[in-house]
Amino acid sequence: MTVARPIKLAILGGGPSAFYVASRLLQLLPTSHAHGEKLRVHIYDRLWAPHGLVRYGVAPDHPEVKNCTHKFDKAAEDARFRFFGNINVSNTPSAIPHAVNVNLELLYPHYSHILMASGCTMPKLHPAIPPSLICSPALSLVHWYTQHPTLPPPPPLEKLTHVTLIGHGNVSLDIARILLTEPSHLAQYDVPTHVLDKLVQSNIKHVSIVGRRGPLEASFTAKELREMMNLPTAYIVPIDTDLLAKPEGRSRELTRQQTRTLDLFKKGSKNAPGSTRKSWSIDFFRSPTGISPSPSPSSSRAHLSLAHTTLDTQSRSLPTGQTSSLSTDLVITSLGYHASPTDAWYDPALGHIRNVQGRVVDAAGEVMRNVYASGWAASGARGVLASTMMNAYAVADTILMDRFPGEGGRGLALAAGPVVPPTSVGVSNAGARELLNADPDLDLDGMPGEVEDAVKMGRVTQYGDWKRIDEEEVRRGQKLGKERERMGWEEAQKFIFERT
Repeated sequence: MTVARPIKLAILGGGPSAFYVASRLLQLLPTSHAHGEKLRVHIYDRLWAPHGLVRYGVAPDHPEVKNCTHKFDKAAEDARFRFFGNINVSNTPSAIPHAVNVNLELLYPHYSHILMASGCTMPKLHPAIPPSLICSPALSLVHWYTQHPTLPPPPPLEKLTHVTLIGHGNVSLDIARILLTEPSHLAQYDVPTHVLDKLVQSNIKHVSIVGRRGPLEASFTAKELREMMNLPTAYIVPIDTDLLAKPEGRSRELTRQQTRTLDLFKKGSKNAPGSTRKSWSIDFFRSPTGISPSPSPSSSRAHLSLAHTTLDTQSRSLPTGQTSSLSTDLVITSLGYHASPTDAWYDPALGHIRNVQGRVVDAAGEVMRNVYASGWAASGARGVLASTMMNAYAVADTILMDRFPGEGGRGLALAAGPVVPPTSVGVSNAGARELLNADPDLDLDGMPGEVEDAVKMGRVTQYGDWKRIDEEEVRRGQKLGKERERMGWEEAQKFIFERT
């Protein structure tokens, strides 16, 4: 007779990767399975609302991307699942003042497994143009218009006429689109009222989007570029046709994405140049080398110094020796993200948590038994929701194979779909460094006393609380003719705990 072995998993981070892992495990080990009754999945998130980037990173005019939350809601209906929002599990206090801080080590006696799914929460900064009054990371702007609990200040849109974005990725295009779209159009989406009010005050006339490589190397998608081309309120400054020709001597054929990108640039925007009050441009082969405020006390303009670049045979950017400058009111850097250096097992050289195929390893290369990482926390900030889901499923399968090596763990994973990762060469979970509680009599519903106390004090949101908040946000939004009207922490806390 098989002796049931517990999997009591604490997931740190409440974004898509966390919920996909939870969903996969709950699906593969139903309560009818021999080990199903001893499965528990607890998600801890420093943010009070779940879903991470889906709530706080997706552009508000892309509501279809948020449909994955229906699957997350389904997973949360399982009685073996719990969500604890507003809890920062780290040995470093959170920058969010109302978050409850709980040291990681306090979880060890209460869980048999830990999964790091804390994402990439820190922006990569450009060494030549550090943050200042005239230079801001894109993440600050995204967090402003999504009402992130860190509450970054709004940009002074009423004082700006020209904004420069550094980086040719989707986030740059998202920000440019938000800044160039009429607030009356955005008002139907999940844009907080205070953000709409600020956008109404905007005096922005032009947005420059600068990158160090060419159109074939741009990382934004054709879909995002097409949306920019179809903006009813702005036109694109025509691009030099020489830049849109296939480079001579290129041996490889263009990808479908590259072909679409070039075709869109050649076609140009829906609006003819000069036909609208607002405009945008995309500058290739330019790399920032410095920024300085205008010497004139009557001007708020900054001067952005740019090195002209070219590509070597490996498509790496190299300076040509030529330079130019750009006069602008605000520079926004959108260069990607890395995991937080405060995350356990973070490797600064990698920019994410050290792991081999989802198994976390320490600085000496030793496997941390039953400690895993998934999503951007494990691989860095790359990929879309579909790739995040596949990675999360693979890590969930690894957890099962490690826990039940002789009891069909691989068979369980294979039965649910072909996403099982190959077995790691030279890296095994067996006999690794032990941190967690492997006791088969582990209290499946217990948790650290600090968490229990915070729950009793009304400082923690659980998933049932979130669903009530979710419904209320949607209800408030419908009254205003929009997708939802968001709550902040203080309002959400009052709504939940003063009505309980």
